[in-house]
Amino acid sequence: MERPHRNFYGRRKGQHLKDSQERYLAEDLEALSPGPVDWDVNPDRAPLDLSALFGGRDVWLEVGFGGGEHLIHQAAQNPDVGIIGCEPYINGVAMLLGKIRKAGVENLRVYPGDARDLFDVLPEASIAKAFLLYPDPWPKKRHHRRRFVTPEHLEPLVRALKPGAEFRVATDIPDYVRQTLEEVPRAGFDWLAEAPSDWRVAWPDWYSTRYEQKALREGRVPHYLTFRRR
Repeated sequence: MERPHRNFYGRRKGQHLKDSQERYLAEDLEALSPGPVDWDVNPDRAPLDLSALFGGRDVWLEVGFGGGEHLIHQAAQNPDVGIIGCEPYINGVAMLLGKIRKAGVENLRVYPGDARDLFDVLPEASIAKAFLLYPDPWPKKRHHRRRFVTPEHLEPLVRALKPGAEFRVATDIPDYVRQTLEEVPRAGFDWLAEAPSDWRVAWPDWYSTRYEQKALREGRVPHYLTFRRR
């Protein structure tokens, strides 16, 4: 299969990693890989064997896990579920690996790359729940096409999700809410909101991330949007 041309926007690496973080990447990342995702090791885009990976358990996906706080929380609270975290920013990946060591969770796999490459190898209708939490807002209008809530990302996400799967989006950016409510239903989801509390109040199993705490300190209002794959 020929690799499609995909522009990547955003950072791959930030400030210098600590020695401990470099060690986590060297010692832990390969063992926590979900499988052959990258094009150089899986040019035919063979689907991942999620049943073998997680022993037949339901599989969840978090796209862009930041520092991994929410991902660790969900893994610890749901040991009967397998969870894949996808994050291209290597500093965040290193932070997560340290948290995995500390928490001792064993039901997580980590892909340090572009979610679109992961979508290529996720089997159809294989993911039972997905999270998109405080994604890069790309605030300038000319950059809105870079946001995750566009057909380029949503169409393969829909393909990977099981019918009836839940898709959660959290953001503190009003215009991101607008675009989400336009594009996500159009892609094949129903918005599960019946009252204002359904988007103003966090989910019962929510774990507030560092990005949310920053938003609250700066006076921005979080929105919690819940969708179901048709």
